[in-house]
Amino acid sequence: MFEIFLLPLPIMKEFFKYMLATMAGIFCFGIVMGLLGLISIVGMISSANTKTVIGDNSVMVINLQGTISEQGQDNFLSELTGNQINQMGLNVLRSAIKKAKSEPKIKGIYLQAGVLSTDYATLQELRGDLEDFKKSGKFIIAYGDQYTQGAYYLASVANRLYINPEGRLDWHGIASQLEFYKGLYEKLGVKFQVFKVGKFKSYTETYVEDKMSDANREQINKYINGIWDTLVSDVSKSRNIKEADLRKYADQITMLQGTDVLKKEKLVDGTLYYDQIRSLVKKTMGLSDDDVISQVSPEEVNDAVLEKENGDEIAVYYCEGDIVQMSSDYDFGGNNEIFAPDVIKDLDALANDDDVKAVVLRINSGGGDAYASEQLWHAVSQLNKKKPVVVSMGGMAASGAYYMSMGARWLVAEPTTLTGSIGIFACIPDVTNLLGDKLGIKFDEAKTNENAGFSMSGGMIPMARPYSAVEAQALQGYVERGYKLFTSRVAQGRKMPIAEVEKNAQGRVWLGKDAIGIKLVDQLGSLDDAIACAAKYSNIKTYYVTEQPRVPDFMAQLLKNLSGSHGTYLDEQLRLTLGSYYEPFMKLRNINKREALQARIPFEIKAY
Repeated sequence: MFEIFLLPLPIMKEFFKYMLATMAGIFCFGIVMGLLGLISIVGMISSANTKTVIGDNSVMVINLQGTISEQGQDNFLSELTGNQINQMGLNVLRSAIKKAKSEPKIKGIYLQAGVLSTDYATLQELRGDLEDFKKSGKFIIAYGDQYTQGAYYLASVANRLYINPEGRLDWHGIASQLEFYKGLYEKLGVKFQVFKVGKFKSYTETYVEDKMSDANREQINKYINGIWDTLVSDVSKSRNIKEADLRKYADQITMLQGTDVLKKEKLVDGTLYYDQIRSLVKKTMGLSDDDVISQVSPEEVNDAVLEKENGDEIAVYYCEGDIVQMSSDYDFGGNNEIFAPDVIKDLDALANDDDVKAVVLRINSGGGDAYASEQLWHAVSQLNKKKPVVVSMGGMAASGAYYMSMGARWLVAEPTTLTGSIGIFACIPDVTNLLGDKLGIKFDEAKTNENAGFSMSGGMIPMARPYSAVEAQALQGYVERGYKLFTSRVAQGRKMPIAEVEKNAQGRVWLGKDAIGIKLVDQLGSLDDAIACAAKYSNIKTYYVTEQPRVPDFMAQLLKNLSGSHGTYLDEQLRLTLGSYYEPFMKLRNINKREALQARIPFEIKAY
């Protein structure tokens, strides 16, 4: 039997009055916040449409803090919330430096050093642009509270370089530290079955070994020493320090040394506080402390100084990140993927665009799915039949990314580009012990044929049992056929016998400056050099450059995030939250999105 308790009428009236008042308050608050958000969005859009005007006595400020990607993208949602990491676009920086060189109102460049993370080929590209800027007679001044090695390498090109009296400067050399998870997986009851071709193809070592193989150590030592030689040589010339001294300083843990020692060793020109550097910049410009200088960002320079579109069009198409056939269809982590189906559509559109006379593929990728790489190779080959395709290699164009490059007619690499890595592997987890011994899950099987239970569907989803000898042999044969196809594409693209390809294949990673000697690339140079090659192949003398894929505007970004499709805003927030754990987390999160057959390298050299 239920009893119903009724409150006295006056109390009920008071209750409903306060409840309705609360609901009305929440409703009004929602309206106000919505209006404020709308006003902010309208303000951002209108400010974005307002043309920047560069004032007299301007200085372009480049903040060497955060990360540098190939193609800059404005993230409106991050700007709106104020939660964003400093992610610069190489294309934005390079364009601004060139425009600042010829813009008379811009008197120089100020480099604000900090914690910078990117690859050395990207830094080489920027450093070359800054060296070219100095030819105009304009100044470059660098200052920072702390210089990471990558930031210092870039800032060393400055006419004068200063540090805070209590600042730190890191100059330590290059190390490649790999992680090995074999012990962890053994504790979990997980084993990996490896199928590969190429003694240098070392990606699988992280799952099945405790340390580097001799072959892997050999190739890593080769390319990190090659990159280090380039850094030492470049800094030696710009700072007028002997190479032997720079190598010696790298062993002295400069980060913990006093700034008086840094000055004595000519690593810096002097020490100043932040307010003093402003006076120095004014003095360099011939101004007094009372004069006003205008600070402009690279984005503002690009907005203010427009380039005329004269002549024929050359398209630069950016390909950055993992090569995948299946895109990451979750709310975050979708950045920096070369999603093969979309890229193929874009390349087909470029092939059929009569206004585009040549295409430069700007590639910065360590590879990925072997199947997707083959499809991309085909798309590049088809495009190259209609108009010249030149590849410009960034920090990496290795394994699957090198594979897709074979459809082009000319390859341009930076000296510090990681390339080659002609090899294939499959690494399949066997979770029998985890499910059976650890979790107590048992399996039984009924089948019509001997190998009916064999499966590789769903990417790297593990089987509930190890592969049989027959299955393993078949899978190894599958990998070997993939390797044979890869080497044949290289032989065709590089116009060399298979035997010659094989000598430099086996999964070995090469530096750009070494790859040119064995004909894996055609030329050492920058993106501009690649564009010039494309113009030459097209027999055009006057041209302008367009960039693709197009950067999404505000509405496209908003709809993308609302649809839950790997939005850049949520990805950025995850990066902010996880920090250095972001990359390993994303690899684990995305493992079942990979095809079984892979053409990728396990490492990327970052300039921290």
